[in-house]
Amino acid sequence: MAYVMVDVESHVFYGRLKPISEKWIPEALTVSGFTREDTLGFDDPKNVMENFARWIQENTKGRALFVSDNNGFDWQFINWYFWHFRGGNPFGFSSTNLGSLYKGMVKDTFQNFKHLRKTAHTHDPVDDARGNAEALLEMKGMGLKIAL
Repeated sequence: MAYVMVDVESHVFYGRLKPISEKWIPEALTVSGFTREDTLGFDDPKNVMENFARWIQENTKGRALFVSDNNGFDWQFINWYFWHFRGGNPFGFSSTNLGSLYKGMVKDTFQNFKHLRKTAHTHDPVDDARGNAEALLEMKGMGLKIAL
């Protein structure tokens, strides 16, 4: 079971992918609120990734950037699924960690960006992505040069 979700201001893509393996971690699935049986009824990953790529193209001006709170985890999934199901990744070959970006902006490795979120971090992919997008917009307001 997996989610694909991006939220920039009012633009949202949400996809639920059917598992592609019999290997899974029950404790990790519990966070999502879905059962394994639920996930088996989710959408074909190839279709979801095609729709996601189309959504990125339609909602991005210039080069698409992958920015995530935990890009070490999120990027592995997104990159592998795009390459496996589409033969390429519309985000290219790199990602940006939102926390590291903020630490650099404020020049303090002990600072945390999470106070910039308006939407609570609930582990619902829509809430979490919306909160991260809100934080990124706040950083832009603080002087971050980024095209949104």
